[in-house]
Amino acid sequence: MRHQLWPHARPYALWILAGVACSAMEAVFELLIPLVMSDIVDVGIANGDQSYILRKGGLMVALAVASLCFGLGAAVTSSVAGMGFGANLRRAEYDHIQTFAFSNIERFSTASLVTRLTNDVHNLQMSLMMSMRLMVRAPVMLVSALFFSIRISYRLSNVFLVALPLLLVVVSILLATTGPLFRSLQEKTDALNLVVQENLAGIRVVKSFVRGDHEREKFQERNNDLKNTSLRAFGKVVINMPLMMLIVYGTIIAVMWFGGQMVYAGTLEAGKLITYFTYITQIMMSLMMVSMIFMMLTRTVACAKRVSEVLSETPAITDDESLPLSVGDGSIDFDHVYFKYSAESPEWILEDVSLHIPSGSTVGILGGTGSGKTSLVSLIPRLYEADRGTVLVGGKPVAAYTMEHLRESVSMVLQKNTLFTGTIRENLLWGDPQATEEELWAACRAACADEFLERMPGGLDTDLGQGGVNVSGGQKQRLCIARAILKKPKVLILDDSTSAVDTATDAKIRAAFAHELKDATKLIIAQRVASVREADRILVMDGGRIIAQGTHEELMKTCSIYREVYQSQQEGGSIDG
Repeated sequence: MRHQLWPHARPYALWILAGVACSAMEAVFELLIPLVMSDIVDVGIANGDQSYILRKGGLMVALAVASLCFGLGAAVTSSVAGMGFGANLRRAEYDHIQTFAFSNIERFSTASLVTRLTNDVHNLQMSLMMSMRLMVRAPVMLVSALFFSIRISYRLSNVFLVALPLLLVVVSILLATTGPLFRSLQEKTDALNLVVQENLAGIRVVKSFVRGDHEREKFQERNNDLKNTSLRAFGKVVINMPLMMLIVYGTIIAVMWFGGQMVYAGTLEAGKLITYFTYITQIMMSLMMVSMIFMMLTRTVACAKRVSEVLSETPAITDDESLPLSVGDGSIDFDHVYFKYSAESPEWILEDVSLHIPSGSTVGILGGTGSGKTSLVSLIPRLYEADRGTVLVGGKPVAAYTMEHLRESVSMVLQKNTLFTGTIRENLLWGDPQATEEELWAACRAACADEFLERMPGGLDTDLGQGGVNVSGGQKQRLCIARAILKKPKVLILDDSTSAVDTATDAKIRAAFAHELKDATKLIIAQRVASVREADRILVMDGGRIIAQGTHEELMKTCSIYREVYQSQQEGGSIDG
């Protein structure tokens, strides 16, 4: 973990060193004050020397001011280093997540990744800030106070022979029991975030099915799990405090008993006993701080492991074998391709698929649910990697291109489209950041989005809200198609992306493709035969295989499945006549 986390703290190494030095000096100056106080009691007050008392009093003030200044310095430097480390770590984790293939993201879950980016990183940056203060201050005060107390009375210091082992036993037991609980605590946080994320993203579905009570019960269950785990984890941490205080006050009582007898016998001065009380308190408090540091570190280690898991995850798809190539044309080839989402899965999603699609052609893809249609087209922009065989675009294997060059040439419009918070214009500019006003409206007209945009008071500058909540499903699909058209791709993939529009609008959009993207290869996954009827070629898929291909007329003669689908839709009035 250290080699993964330290590079993000390294830019603040000088701040960390300065903070450590300030914390150490703060503790040293604070420890010198009791010695001066002892001189005031044993020398100044005992001899009635007012000038001596004033000089020593001034020295105490100077030591206190110096300790305060170093304390402020430690606070500033730890804040700068901690916040900077957190920002660097979040950026590095976020950037690394951007390199993940879908399979990598599915391994963690979106909710867990959000928790690791926010909650876990926050705990790590707070741990660094606290460590710079406590992990230096506590040991320095402990060792120094122990040294000074032994100098004052070696005999009285034997009390520590009982107190220290008791403290070590308590801390060891608590550390052994809290470590697994903090790991579980972060996992419960993931589970709660998942419920919240799903509920808010699908709030319309929840309300339409009147499942609010069910969702509340699910949330309450996860919330109670998190609460109970937190109570168990922090309950053990809280137990630490009374046990420590019991040992501390027991030690102070022992010192008062034995020290009082030594003062009464004349073997120890009263001022030194008062100073000894100060040091014994500082020693015990330092030990408590050390124990709290260890408690904090158990949670820190749990968070650090989770962040390291993300940073050490190897992207399933990389540019290691790529060359600085541009996609020459939109031709697509599948050469005996096999694919499945999990290596442990016994069945192939795609099995022995071989296919050649000439550049500029239009290909329709039909098939039932689970037939492999989306999996097939997802291999073209390398959203997933084929397990066997080769996928080629422009005559070259997709692995030969960088993902940036490949995906710049491939536009994919999904059935479940995503629009981002902002205006319609900002979303369209994802297709082409340099697009002019005329180009934006031309793309909208091609996607039949101008029909509703012209009725909106803000036009292209209408705010969509989070996830495009201000537009319907069909309007969202048309905006996503317009965004894809603006990209001017060599390959356009429509994955059932006109399912929410009427057949007349669907026909207009397909006609616009012939004009706006006449040189692009177009792959259209559809449930309606009417959406692919005019395609140059239609593929019929079943069980991960292409069982038939040809024009509409050819398939009507040779493929019974295609013929049955066409006839059922015609009888149901689902297609244009």
